[in-house]
Amino acid sequence: MPRHVQGAPNGEGVRIGVAVARFNQAVTDPMLAGALDALRKHGVADDAIDVATVPGCFELPIVAQRMANAGRYEAVVCLGAVVRGETPHFEFVAREAARGIGEVARRFDLPVVFGVLTTDTMEQALARAGGERGNKGYEAAVTALEMVRVLRGLQEY
Repeated sequence: MPRHVQGAPNGEGVRIGVAVARFNQAVTDPMLAGALDALRKHGVADDAIDVATVPGCFELPIVAQRMANAGRYEAVVCLGAVVRGETPHFEFVAREAARGIGEVARRFDLPVVFGVLTTDTMEQALARAGGERGNKGYEAAVTALEMVRVLRGLQEY
């Protein structure tokens, strides 16, 4: 019978770092509230959550890297919103945020969750930040907890 490792979002005894972009704060504030709600609902103690606010999504990877390098966290959740505009700026910021966050995860062998919305309109972003499309901040936090448990499970083999 094959072994199956699957994580449950159990936050007991887990320390989480959250990096959140201030730009598009109307979107990122409810995403942060959703992430904190998810962490608390799944057993992460308030004093086991550290939140760092950065100016924008481009700055998320360096803070994620610092959190990963600290060795205090079992996962880092990165939250932000990049909304397409009339210039190619959207592509540059979204690409570098995704690349940088993924790079940190691989470099530190740590779940670093990409909770960055990349949408065409502000309405689409708001719909995914607690609106009719759910709260991607909440989902990102649950993903982080599940990944902690998956990686712990893989260590046991």
